[in-house]
Amino acid sequence: MSELPFAATTPVSVARVGLKARDAESLAAYYRRVVGLQELSRADGAITLGAANRPLLVLEPDASAKPDDPRSAGLFHTAFLLPSRADLGRWINHAISDKIAIEGASDHLVSEALYLTDPEGNGIEIYADRRPQDWKWNGDKIAMATERLNIPAVVGEVPAGDAGWQGAPENSIVGHVHLRVGRPEEAEAWWNQEFGFDTVAKYGGQAVFLSSGHYHHHIGANAWQSAGAGRRDPARSGLAWVEMRSDNVTGETTREDPWGTVIRTVPGKA
Repeated sequence: MSELPFAATTPVSVARVGLKARDAESLAAYYRRVVGLQELSRADGAITLGAANRPLLVLEPDASAKPDDPRSAGLFHTAFLLPSRADLGRWINHAISDKIAIEGASDHLVSEALYLTDPEGNGIEIYADRRPQDWKWNGDKIAMATERLNIPAVVGEVPAGDAGWQGAPENSIVGHVHLRVGRPEEAEAWWNQEFGFDTVAKYGGQAVFLSSGHYHHHIGANAWQSAGAGRRDPARSGLAWVEMRSDNVTGETTREDPWGTVIRTVPGKA
């Protein structure tokens, strides 16, 4: 059995993501088929999906919602972290056999990742981390890059005769969430203050990466498409909320970032 990824063992980590869905049923079918999530429960119309018994994604139906606007504040991507490189190789084989449309594949030095977009425009990252002891730090800043992913090498991690992709394996988690914001420096200040996150990397003034417990990032925030964006329109589909798990709180709290994105916090260990 795999171990829980390092990203989930830090003092604060991502627990779940909530999406407002114009067609929750078809979106749930997509996340089951493509990402390999299982339906765990339904309540008040909302569909909770996850891996094993761990809830990771909640789809909240709103048929009257306007489509998400990629130039506004909101979700850049939800990043599903698989426990091992072999799991990522299994997923790549699944994507090839099922003709799943991939929009990018990158080696970030700390991780290896593939990117896609769901039918309602929500970004998705499927990734596996390299070993934390192999990450390169320069003081309190992490070395990350965007290089070409060596897909044959990742697929080569899958043992001969392996059963292949059987859906998201146990101990798959949401490793990080990447947000669209109006001003990355404002997002940085907010996550520093509200969650005590460390700033671990910056891409000029366009993107910032923040984390708890020396992870490469639990939260990314960029203005690549959304520079100057104001508060998010609650009538649009897309990101409904992000739920963080924290060792440092005793009760559930809800707050909003400067763009009106709802950030929940729940107590407890991963």
